[in-house]
Amino acid sequence: MASLSIRNLDETTKKRLRVRAAENGRSMEAEARTILKSAVETDPGPPENLYDAIRRIVDPIGGVELELPPREPMRDPPDFSSEDFS
Repeated sequence: MASLSIRNLDETTKKRLRVRAAENGRSMEAEARTILKSAVETDPGPPENLYDAIRRIVDPIGGVELELPPREPMRDPPDFSSEDFS
């Protein structure tokens, strides 16, 4: 078995760990071991692509229907052949 020391643990975290350990009937060391074990055993699954992530957030809100203007012929390009640009 490996051993691990955790330095510079702030008092609030230490108190919460102590309370959580007491609620679960374990020592602080056993509680920390349980927390670490569950954290590293969690399978994050395949990464979500950006499109799916945005779609998941926006879908419940609903979309917006935009009225597209009719297509018109393209205008003629500007004529830069003359030297008088004033």
